[in-house]
Amino acid sequence: MNIESLYYFAELAKDLHITRTAERIHISQQTLSNHIIRLEEYYGVKLLNRHPKLSLTYAGSFVLRYAQQLIRENENLQDILADIKHSKRGLIYFGASILRSNACLPYILPIFTTKYPLIELELKEATTNVLEKLVLDGDLDLAIALSQSENPNLVKQHMMRDQVYLCITDSLLKKTFHEDSEKIKKKSLQGANPADFAQLPFCILQNRLGETIQNIFKDAGITPITYMTSQYIQIATAVGASGVAAFFATRASLINQKENFTEPVNAFPLIVKGTPFVQNLQVIYHKDRYLSKACLYFKDLLLQYGKKIESMNIEELTAIK
Repeated sequence: MNIESLYYFAELAKDLHITRTAERIHISQQTLSNHIIRLEEYYGVKLLNRHPKLSLTYAGSFVLRYAQQLIRENENLQDILADIKHSKRGLIYFGASILRSNACLPYILPIFTTKYPLIELELKEATTNVLEKLVLDGDLDLAIALSQSENPNLVKQHMMRDQVYLCITDSLLKKTFHEDSEKIKKKSLQGANPADFAQLPFCILQNRLGETIQNIFKDAGITPITYMTSQYIQIATAVGASGVAAFFATRASLINQKENFTEPVNAFPLIVKGTPFVQNLQVIYHKDRYLSKACLYFKDLLLQYGKKIESMNIEELTAIK
């Protein structure tokens, strides 16, 4: 038995499909099968049910937990030894949504690379649920997430309070409300009431954030006029910023998109039941994952970035370049 066979077994357990796993990790199906047979012979038990489809046996589930722990500890040992020898670990596995990676990496990487020029970043762009699983499975060092998990193995460090805003360009506001536009703008600066904007077309989000916003409209007794729908906030922001519809954006999405703004955008804090609607972004990692000095530095830069964006006033976030 060796750690390589345990690694291949753990990878197969993710797909429970010989062909897919072999293709994903770039080995032949026969090589993969040989490693599994070798493990079964070593332990003297069947690890997989082959029919009617591939599944873990009761014994296989125990071996999988052992394999995952051993793989994680081996990676930790390699990182510890690299730090002891003052060498640089060559790779950081990092996960975030497309929006958040686009927002933070251009700020972080030039600073990080100055100190660790030989470190490679492997990026996985995914939703919070997927990122949580990848962190817990040991496939990521760090991730940015909106985690609500209570798993005791998941460490969550506060990154930033990501305020959600109802955004409307000046031109659309004036076109819709005419001489009342300044009055509505002043009224909404401390918090947007959806009822005041019911006559506007909206870019509607089809994601977890969008579900909460739809409930806000529902609680206000309003059916929003839909201009377009998208699951991607960056697309809704880009379309809305052209002046054709109102849109919803977070601090992170505004900083990511503001260079494309061609006219002033009003960002009104969205209020839910009298409270500002805020998403709490965290940096997450496995409690048993050893984080190298380079990885810890990368994490600190993420936290510094979050603090910076959280402290910016709304005028800075929407300023036209």
